[in-house]
Amino acid sequence: MIDLKIVALAGGVGGAKLADGLAKVLQPDQITIVVNTADDFTHMGLRISPDLDTVCYTLAGLENPVTGWGRINETWNVFNQLKQMGQPDWFQLGDSDFATHIIRTFRLNAGWTLSQITHDFCYRWSIKVKVLPMSDQIIQTQIHSDEGDLEFQEYFVHRRCEPVIKGFKFLGIEDSIPAPGVMMAIEKADAVIICPSNPLVSIDPILSVPNIQAALKDKLVMAISPIIGGATVKGPAAKMFSELGIQPSAFAVAKHYGSIIDSLLIDNIDRGMAERINALGIQTSITDILMRDKVDRSRLATEIIEYIQGWEKVI
Repeated sequence: MIDLKIVALAGGVGGAKLADGLAKVLQPDQITIVVNTADDFTHMGLRISPDLDTVCYTLAGLENPVTGWGRINETWNVFNQLKQMGQPDWFQLGDSDFATHIIRTFRLNAGWTLSQITHDFCYRWSIKVKVLPMSDQIIQTQIHSDEGDLEFQEYFVHRRCEPVIKGFKFLGIEDSIPAPGVMMAIEKADAVIICPSNPLVSIDPILSVPNIQAALKDKLVMAISPIIGGATVKGPAAKMFSELGIQPSAFAVAKHYGSIIDSLLIDNIDRGMAERINALGIQTSITDILMRDKVDRSRLATEIIEYIQGWEKVI
C-alpha cells in the first residue's frame, strides 16, 4: 500500500504521459497535477489551454495516440470549412477540440474561473485525480528571438520553433497568484515531482508564480529529465538550450533546476553524467525514462514512487 501524497508539475506531452502513469499507480486522493497555463492564448475568439487540455485528454484516455495532443478519432469538418473560407489554418483544431474551447470561452465570459472550468471538464471526462491550472490569472509566455518578441504559439506552432531563442518573459506573472488548491496541495504533499516537461517554458512558468517555488523549499522535489542523450523526445527544449549557449543534456537540466530539486531521474544512456550531477548536490537516479506506451508510463511512475519511498531527506 502506497502511503504518499504527491504533487506533479506538468506541461506538454511528456508531462501528460507521466501524469497519466502516476494516476494509474496512485489513488485519486494521493495526487494533484498542477499544469502550466503560460502557453494559453486566444485564437479566433476562443480561449485555448493547450497544456491543460493535453493533460486532461491523456488522463481521460481521449488523447490522439499518434501526436500526443488533440483528440482521438477526431474529425475536421469545422476546421476545413474555416480553411475554405480563408481563415487561419496554422493552428489545427478538430471538431471535438473546438467544443472544449467553445465551452471554456463561454464560461470564462460568464464569470467562471479556469479552475472551475477545469474541475467540471474533469468531472465530465471521468478524471478522478485533481488537475489544477497553475493560476487563474492570464499569464503569457513571450519569446525573445532573433526576429523580435513572439507570442509563444506564434513561435511554437505557426513558426515551428524556427526563430532563434534569445530569452523568455512570462507576462502577467508578477500579478498572478496560485490557483485555489495549489498551495494546500503542496503543503500536504510528501514529495513534488517535476515531470519530463520543457524546463524553460513548461515548468519555469509554474515555478515563477509567486509563492510556489518558496513552498517547495522544505519538500522533497524530484525532477525527471526531458532530455535523453542530448535530445528531446518531443518539443524544442534541446534546441532552446543550445540557442541559449547551453549544451543540451541531463546535466544541463540539473544545473537549470539547481537547488530547487533534491533528485534528478536520468536515462540509462546518460549514466555517465551521474557523478557531475551528484557534485551539484543533486542525487541522481537512473532508469529507462522513455515512455513508449501506457505500460511504460505506469512502470516509470512506479519506479519514481519507489525512489521517493526509499528517500530520507536531510533537512
